[in-house]
Amino acid sequence: MPELDQLDGLGADIRLVAVDMDGTLLDENGRVPEGLWPLLDVMAARGIHFAPASGRQYATLRREFGARGDAMVYIAENGTLVMRGDVEISSEPMDRAFVDGLVHDVRGFAHDVGVVLCGTRSAYIERTDHAFRTEADKYYARLEEVEDLTAVDDTILKVAVFDFADAERETAPALARHRATHQVVVSGHHWVDVMNRGVSKGTALGRLQDSLGVTAAQTAVFGDYLNDLEMMGAADYSFAMANAHPDVAAAARFRAPSNREHGVVRVLERLLT
Repeated sequence: MPELDQLDGLGADIRLVAVDMDGTLLDENGRVPEGLWPLLDVMAARGIHFAPASGRQYATLRREFGARGDAMVYIAENGTLVMRGDVEISSEPMDRAFVDGLVHDVRGFAHDVGVVLCGTRSAYIERTDHAFRTEADKYYARLEEVEDLTAVDDTILKVAVFDFADAERETAPALARHRATHQVVVSGHHWVDVMNRGVSKGTALGRLQDSLGVTAAQTAVFGDYLNDLEMMGAADYSFAMANAHPDVAAAARFRAPSNREHGVVRVLERLLT
């Protein structure tokens, strides 16, 4: 896989940059690297779209980027919601009967989990202990506590399950039977997301490219985990972080330094010069 110094001289005509957040853009403290802010100004001046592509809630992503986020594009909730500023480009509402059945299933798991319903207006939890609430708060700026998730009156885009141990080892296999009809993706060490079949960051990126009139040859993507896998095939400039899951590393054309080394910033500095 080409290393960072092999990017020089590529002459890339980048028009869209899609970047995962946790484990990719954000540093080990969960913060946006300071070096990104001037690059956002450079990209805006050149007409290059910057798109956070995350399992995180749209409201959370907007909060992360402050005033600069007003003109940005977003792939939120693992591709179930695509936004340009406050204008919806696409969304993927789930069947409510399926959602309610899934909630009942997860309530019966023997291992330690919590559920977040991700709606268009807010996210919702019925488990309210400090340990789970602390984890949910990291990703959901709009989060409501309710007595019964099956009574929530909102359009649901995604069901996120937090596993206090290892999501890939326990929760993903427990939800595997739903793969026949829905997308079940491990989006982090502790998280599994269930969405409509065919939904991914990759399909959402394709819709965003169509909306913006941008090709794969004009797109750069960065990711580290399994929910980033489909994005790797939607861009000619696909970067797996040095800390990436082996499957993501195998799918990407290029390798970036780790998020701890501010790899996204370092690559963009090369691509934009």
